[in-house]
Amino acid sequence: MPIINIQVTKEGVTQAQKQALIKGATQLMVDVLYKDPQVTFVVIEEVETDNWGIGFDQVSMLRQQSLESNIK
Repeated sequence: MPIINIQVTKEGVTQAQKQALIKGATQLMVDVLYKDPQVTFVVIEEVETDNWGIGFDQVSMLRQQSLESNIK
């Protein structure tokens, strides 16, 4: 019984995109490990960008810096 955990930043992932992630991750388990899709669980967790860091910075800060540099 595989459990697949997918974490993404909470930035407007649509229901259709989530469905595509579930389908794709399940298919990968079927193709590679021959797992039964009926007992393959996929959990998508959306993490606030304030709670996600890259290097020394919060993703929310990096996004803001990116927006500001694109405006200049």
